[in-house]
Amino acid sequence: MKTLNISVGLVTAIGLLGCANGNGPNGSVSLSFAGRSANVTAAPAAFSSPAGSSAADVLVITKAEVVLRQIELKAVEVANCDVVPKPENCEEFQTGPVRLNIPTTTGASTQVTVDIPPGTYKEVDFEVHKLTTDASEAAFAAANPDLVGKSIVVTGTFNGQAFTFTSDLDVEQELTLVPNLVITASTTSTNLTVQVNLGDWFKTTTGTLINPATANKGGANESVVKENIKRSMKAFEDKDRDGNEG
Repeated sequence: MKTLNISVGLVTAIGLLGCANGNGPNGSVSLSFAGRSANVTAAPAAFSSPAGSSAADVLVITKAEVVLRQIELKAVEVANCDVVPKPENCEEFQTGPVRLNIPTTTGASTQVTVDIPPGTYKEVDFEVHKLTTDASEAAFAAANPDLVGKSIVVTGTFNGQAFTFTSDLDVEQELTLVPNLVITASTTSTNLTVQVNLGDWFKTTTGTLINPATANKGGANESVVKENIKRSMKAFEDKDRDGNEG
């Protein structure tokens, strides 16, 4: 087992470990996050109800933060990384909790860069994590007291009125890579982007906007928005880091 090299952008480095699953030199893989789809051009992220809708609501997201932990790549031959001891072909980007600022502008923001061995990887896994004050997270919680008991914080305006949305969503996300990410002995570097489509978080099934204030703890739309968040993420190879597939 060896210590991986890490370059951290907006997150705090906590020890990263990886195990070789192939022969040959390691390839450098960066993990980036994007917060909007290709058809959104406004900055900051601005969304409106669909054309023809009786509502004329406008949502502007100025900041979106998520707490993540246990970020890893899963090789094709691995059925489950959540076992002890962890299979050698589960490559960890980050173990402890990190505070991720999802971009509201275009493009993807690189968070972590690691060296991984040659192999074929099928999935990016991570936990959207409600921060606790447990011993294993005490230091991080002390440095981020505003996040204790939360996993997501979003600020912005809805019809011109300021809002703060928070969630205690605690869920594992398993994002399939289509096509698989292939690292060969000649691969020098590449990038994976997790696209978190912020525009889908505060919408009904018909596309009408939801007032984020109604989705806070105990609110009428709490469960709707939690489900939207879980469905809003996908991952893909993104060599030019523009935040879009292809």
